Order: sequence, then structure tokens, then C-alpha cells
Amino acid sequence: MSASRTHRPLTVVALMLSLFLAAVETTVVTTAMPSVVAELHGLELYGWVFTSYLLAATVTAPIHGKLADLYGRKPVLLVGLALFLVGSVLAGQATGMVALIAFRALQGVGAGAIQPVAMTVIGDLFDLAERARVQGAFGAVWGVAGLVGPLAGGVIVRSLGWRWIFYVNLPFGLAAMLLVATVLHEKVERKAHRLDWAGALLLTLGIGAVLLAARGGRGVLAWPVALLALAAFVRVERGAAEPILPVELFQRRSIAVASVAGTLVGASMMSLVTFVPLFVQGLAGGTPTEAGATIAPMVIGWPIASAIAGAALPRVGFRPLIRVGFAITAVAAVALALTLHPGADLARVRWLTGAFGLGLGFANTALLIGVQTSVEWHQRGVATASTLFARSVGGMLGVGVFGQAIAGALGGAGGASAEAASALLGPDHGASLSREVFASLGAALGGALGHVFVGVAVVAVVAFAVGLLFPQNLHQPSARSGA
Repeated sequence: MSASRTHRPLTVVALMLSLFLAAVETTVVTTAMPSVVAELHGLELYGWVFTSYLLAATVTAPIHGKLADLYGRKPVLLVGLALFLVGSVLAGQATGMVALIAFRALQGVGAGAIQPVAMTVIGDLFDLAERARVQGAFGAVWGVAGLVGPLAGGVIVRSLGWRWIFYVNLPFGLAAMLLVATVLHEKVERKAHRLDWAGALLLTLGIGAVLLAARGGRGVLAWPVALLALAAFVRVERGAAEPILPVELFQRRSIAVASVAGTLVGASMMSLVTFVPLFVQGLAGGTPTEAGATIAPMVIGWPIASAIAGAALPRVGFRPLIRVGFAITAVAAVALALTLHPGADLARVRWLTGAFGLGLGFANTALLIGVQTSVEWHQRGVATASTLFARSVGGMLGVGVFGQAIAGALGGAGGASAEAASALLGPDHGASLSREVFASLGAALGGALGHVFVGVAVVAVVAFAVGLLFPQNLHQPSARSGA
């Protein structure tokens, strides 16, 4: 990276804008999905609109990181942004749920380049002391994106229609591409790298098969494929010169605990972000904007607690923050399971989602920095990626499993059609349905969501139990900059 030629402030602006687009796309769809289902139908595929994006972004991130080492950060980031924008335009034009899922996956492939490459550029441009401050600002970007996503999604759906939640990416994405192209300069040093294509393929196949199998029904046939692919992946990684996910890292207690706890907390977090808006619109009769406002406190609490945790870490250490954070999320999840029923006080729900976000901020910040502290500098990128990877996979599994349970409950509600279920979730809240069908579907949705929120609470409690195992003292290798 040629820091003398690169305009660092404008580069940071470009990277923040790029990260904001990738982050906001994770949550902006949540408040639009009832309207999407009402128009495109395909309720049984509800969860895959989220998981396709997350799966593509998660699995392709290590590949993009390797490509950035070979060909430079700038071209990989520009290609990622271009794929993201093409996927956005196509998603806005989708005429069916399957097409929407495919185009969301294309968005995810682009998003998979944005986060790891942006963080790599920050590492190239700033020394370690500066990097800590800059990455704090980037963490705030994710918090703001999580806040803006649901709220903006609700406003856009009401005023312009759900397709515009994808179209609005265009001007901002093009602005980011223009900045990257003009203010970021680098001198690429060609290095001999061997991309682990076999590992990437097996990881994609294995995780995809796990998600399919977790959905039940015919998906059960995918379990043998998932087990074989993941077993082959582990074997390939052991012998790969530059593995995507080095197996030996997970033999360290800190990384193993962080990965398992991250998977569980990812499942509970994404399930709440996905299904609380469904509760508000499907059972409470709320608008998309009200649905977004109900989960917005979660993404307000996260960056606030993250900033507090970063300041407190030198004094209290990692484990107390992890334990306190996961304890807060567990208590909040249990309280939400007891609160989210027909006639629930939405103000109380907002307080509880805010508390859940506070817990996430304390625990996830300490976990991630703890993992980074326990490895050498040249392993820090892959260790960080493995922690984020586990959280993303957990989110996909949680939304997939719980989404299938809800779709199955509605599909079996007295023989009601998929169109009737879609109408219940549409803007008119099922006004076109007969009284009998409306009552049957409402009862089925209420029962299914009740079980989902209990399941989320159980997962959060287990995450707390796993977090208790995080080591008291970490082996801290000598600091060394990879710049």
C-alpha cells in the first residue's frame, strides 16, 4: 500500500461507506419481508432470503482475502462492490422468491469481499496504535447500520415499496467505488500463494448442506452430504499450505470457546432480528416502521456497550465482560420469551431488545479482542475471520431452523393455503381473509412464534454456559506488526 500517495481520510470514508452498505443489507430486509411474501408468496422460503446473503458473504470472505494478497486490495474491493450493486439491482427486479434468494446470494458474494478487504486496507494504512482508534469507528458503522437498516426499511416500504430497499444502494455504492478508484493507491507485491480452492468448495458444500438438512423434510437427506463434505474439509485443511480455516487454531481454548459461543449467540441474535418484526406485523398489527423500531434498540445498545467494554478491558480483563455480557443476553432472551405474546407491550419489548444488544456489545467485543490477543500477528486475520464466521453460521442456522418451524405451522393451520398465510403477513394484516381462516392462521402463527422465542431463550442460556469456560488468563504472544 502506498500510504504517501493514498488520501487516507477519503479512503477511510470510502471504506466506511462500503462497510455500511454491506452491514445495512443484513437487517434492512427484515421489516420488508412481510410485504415481500405478500407479493411474491413462497412463505416456506422466508428464512432463505436472509441465509442466502449471509452464507455467500461468510463462505467467500476467506477467498476474497486470498485474492487481495495476490492481486491487490483495490481491484478485489472494486469487484466486490460491483457484484454487490448488480445483485441489488437484480433483487429489486425479482418476480419470485427463488429469484430473490439467488440475487441476494450474489449480493452476499460482493459483501464477502467488502469487510475483510476493508479491514486489510486499514491494516496497511495505519500502525497498531492508530488502527485501534480507526477500528473503533468502524465498529460504530456496524452499529449505525444495524439501527438504520430496520428503520429505513420500514420507511422505504411504506413510501416507495419493498423493491426500493435494494435500489437505494446504487448511489451510495457508486460513490464508494468512485472514491476507492481515485483516492486509494497501492503498490502490489506479487507473492507466491496457493489458493485453497478445494477447501473453499468443501466448506461451501458442507455449510450449505447443513443449512438444508436443518430445515427438515427432504433436507434430512442432506445430512450425509454435510458430514462427508465437512469431514473432507477438515482433512484438506490439515494438509493445505495456506488453509482457509487452520484446524490447529481451534485446539486453543479461547478460540474454541469463542467459536461455539459465537455460533450460539449468532443464532439467538439473528433470530430475534428476523422474527420480532414478524411478531409485530403478523400478530400485533403493527406497521413495518413500528416493527423496525422494536428491534432498533438492540443495535443502539451494542455499540454503546462495545465502547464501554473496550475502555474497561485493560482494568477488568476479558472473562468478566464475557460473563456479564452473556448473562445479560440470557436474561433478556428469557424475558422476551415471556413477553412476546398477543397483546404484548411493545415498549417493554423495545427495552428488552435494547438490553439484549447491551449484552452483545460486552460479550462479543471481549471475545473478539481476546481471540486476537491469543494469536501471533500473522494469524490474527484468520483467527478474527473464524470468530466472525462462527457467528454468521449460527445466525443462518437459527433463522433457517426457526423459519422452517413457522412455515410448517402456518402451512398446517387447518389446511389454509400459502396465499392465505401470505395475506396474513401483508400490509392489510389479513383483512381479506374470512374470520375462520384469519383466526386459524393467527393462532398457528402465535403458537409457532411462542415456541421460537422459547428456543431463542434456551440458545442464549446455553451461550452463557459456554462463555463461562473462557480461560482466565490468555497466552499473549509478543506484539509484532504485520505492516
